[in-house]
Amino acid sequence: MPPGALVRPGPASRRGPSKGEPVVPTTSENLHEAFAGESQASEKYRAFAKRAEQDGFANVARLFRTAAAAERIHAEGHLKALDGVGATAANLQAAIDGETYEYTKMYPPMLHQAEQDGHRAKRMFGYAVKAEAVHAKLYQLALDAVRAGRDLAESHFYVCPVCGHIEFGKPPDQCPICGTKGEKFTEV
Repeated sequence: MPPGALVRPGPASRRGPSKGEPVVPTTSENLHEAFAGESQASEKYRAFAKRAEQDGFANVARLFRTAAAAERIHAEGHLKALDGVGATAANLQAAIDGETYEYTKMYPPMLHQAEQDGHRAKRMFGYAVKAEAVHAKLYQLALDAVRAGRDLAESHFYVCPVCGHIEFGKPPDQCPICGTKGEKFTEV
């Protein structure tokens, strides 16, 4: 995990020096666990909302999206309590470090294992390895601009709905990672 990473093992995994007694977690450890849990819940509920919408349950989907927004509020509060939000340049460096960790250290062994297992996760792990490398490069462009006292010149950002590849300016004819047609990209 990169220095300053916010995801930490939960306190239940720690044991005291004698007789396997649990160690009382610190507030910082609790905040790390709460941030991870709330962040995951938010994304999970967003995925559940999409499925409920597909299944014809518009109000259930709305409930899931509302709960996801609430979980995001909790996660942001925990992140702020961890002093995890700094100046923009520091936030960009943290993003570069996180994305670089993901595409160099985290995803490659996951992809390898999924390939060995013949698991369908290999598809998204493979996409993520490539997309996270692009994300790190884009964050570096932004950091260079911020350090020069400028905002990014580009104001149009597009994301591939299949693999998460990001393009500045306009979508490509075809996603360079997964092959999805550019017309399917979403402007953010």
